[in-house]
Amino acid sequence: MESREEKMIENNRADSFLHLIQRSQRGKLKIYLGYCAGVGKTWQMLHEARRLKDNGIDVVVGLVETHNRKETEALLSGLEMIPRKSQLYRGIEITEMDIDAVLQRHPAVVLVDELAHTNVPGSRNSRRYEDIEEILAAGIHVISTLNIQHIESLYETVEQATGVKVKERVPDRILVLADQLVNVDITTDDLRQRLSEGKVYVPGRVETALSNFFQSENLEQLRELTLRELAAQLDSKRRNHIHDDSVSNPDQLMVCLSSKTRNCETILRYASRIAGRLNRDWYAVYVQTLSESPTNIDAKVQRLLSNTLALAQQLGATVFTYKGDDVVKTILQFAREYRVGHIIIGNSGRKLSLWQRLQGLQTIIERLISECRGINVIVLDTRKEGAAEKTKLFSGIKGSLTAVSRSQHGWKEPIRSAKAVLWESVLEKEEAFRQLLHECTLANPGIDEVSALKSILEREQQGGTFVGSDIAIPHARLDNLNTPVLAIGVNRIGIYDAESGKTARIMFLMLSPNSDPDSHIRLLGAISKMASDSHWRSMMLNSQSKKEIIRIIRNWLR
Repeated sequence: MESREEKMIENNRADSFLHLIQRSQRGKLKIYLGYCAGVGKTWQMLHEARRLKDNGIDVVVGLVETHNRKETEALLSGLEMIPRKSQLYRGIEITEMDIDAVLQRHPAVVLVDELAHTNVPGSRNSRRYEDIEEILAAGIHVISTLNIQHIESLYETVEQATGVKVKERVPDRILVLADQLVNVDITTDDLRQRLSEGKVYVPGRVETALSNFFQSENLEQLRELTLRELAAQLDSKRRNHIHDDSVSNPDQLMVCLSSKTRNCETILRYASRIAGRLNRDWYAVYVQTLSESPTNIDAKVQRLLSNTLALAQQLGATVFTYKGDDVVKTILQFAREYRVGHIIIGNSGRKLSLWQRLQGLQTIIERLISECRGINVIVLDTRKEGAAEKTKLFSGIKGSLTAVSRSQHGWKEPIRSAKAVLWESVLEKEEAFRQLLHECTLANPGIDEVSALKSILEREQQGGTFVGSDIAIPHARLDNLNTPVLAIGVNRIGIYDAESGKTARIMFLMLSPNSDPDSHIRLLGAISKMASDSHWRSMMLNSQSKKEIIRIIRNWLR
């Protein structure tokens, strides 16, 4: 039975989400986060739904998994339920949420349980979180549930703590997307007692669960991890809320990748966690040497590399590909251009022979540590599959990066005053550059169009700026520019880069002053966040005019 204080807390939570709903014109997301199945996430979600309904809010159940728990099933009474959609897969009938029916019904709030669920093949979206993103984009508010072990960047941490490889995972950006995170917590002893009483799983699974995943040690570690993650997310949101646009932010973070890097996924997840703790933008940089060109590496390596870069984007990194045979020089060039304070690299385990040592040769890591200037280098030893991460932190001691001055220009104004272009037919990338650059020069007649195009193309030669997820961010820094300038082009069919074979459908052309390098980094970080928002991309690709593009861009700033 609930105490009076517990009821007051739950009512306050419901009221808080109610206020969000009432003042919002776009979908809001609330997630009940728990450390394990059985802590009461679905129960809490249904209690809130009933309170919202009592307040006159149009609430429906898109999908709720009761797992035959009687107390949970009882809470569904009186709530409107969207019938599930049946699909036949390998001769078995499987039911999933009917997202078309949800969108057509268009309630104020929809309940969608088990955020990390993988949909049956052939569904509208492959993952349930993608269903939720689509529902949010339609202006419908969503309340969902999630267990801590399903967060992508925690994969290795959970495996090391519990010995379990979690297959269904959601990108960290989904937690960042959430407007409210609520921790549903009970003691581990209480949870094991609930399991013993048959309130979590059917009787046949209880003994197996208690002796495996539901061991006290596992549950304590997951519970602690949940509390730490929730605190980190709340702290990050607080810092973003009070962030001063004029304060410089020099400590960006980069991850170095190559086709020879082992266990790249581990490195990327580690970097994602560090970037989150530091509240910094981060980059994944692949340096492509001549020996690693597509014609010289086999299809398997290309596929693994492609998957690695896709994961980097999913975890929130801005991905860049650079070309150069001197890997260390290229890495440090990028670090200085993008104000990187932390470089993360994996230890390939490569050893030099005595003869090579006598010739004065060094490994890439040794060179990087000795040649960096005031940049922290984090070396991850991930050579053994499943082994615990071993990290060593080094700092360059031969000088430092140029100190970053207080930014003279905020990043919001260039976005607010961005020019827009809408294309209706396929376009080569250089022609797209020219048209967007022309829009920039109309807004700022002081820009030399010829020299600016030359700078953009020179930057493109260093490494492609088609960064994935339908996005390209060509950019250049100019001497004769006082404030950053931005133009955005949308092409539903595609902008084609013949050299790399990549396409993009949204292109940001960014010009920034050489005299204020910090404005370049801040604007690039804002663009990366904007481009990673799937709702925003969907609206942009469905826009019908330049005015609509500009409206979508400005609304993102609110």
